[in-house]
Amino acid sequence: MNAKTFEILDEGTCIPVLAVQLEPGNEADRYLIARSGYGRNPRGDRSFVVLWPMSGGHGEASSDPYGHGAGGNRTWVTAHEHIEKYFHELESGAVVDVEFIRGETTAPKQSERERSAS
Repeated sequence: MNAKTFEILDEGTCIPVLAVQLEPGNEADRYLIARSGYGRNPRGDRSFVVLWPMSGGHGEASSDPYGHGAGGNRTWVTAHEHIEKYFHELESGAVVDVEFIRGETTAPKQSERERSAS
């Protein structure tokens, strides 16, 4: 398994998340991932990524882009699908800018961390 953090940004929104890609590291992982409904070979058609909002221990995790309590709103759906598709290319701590991904802006947003430091 591989874990990374991301900063999901949208208009007026900053959501810190923990993402875990379900890649089994051994047979026990493979069994438990399959046993929980993800199948024996997560590298097949789709790579499963579970996202947790990092909100002080509150919030639910989901591997379904439409399953984040918000009823599949554009922020979660867009960000989750992007993270799932580009998980290996994205560095831990990267900004996932929903407006930029959707083509609504011409340049990606700067991290809230970098903006608050200036």
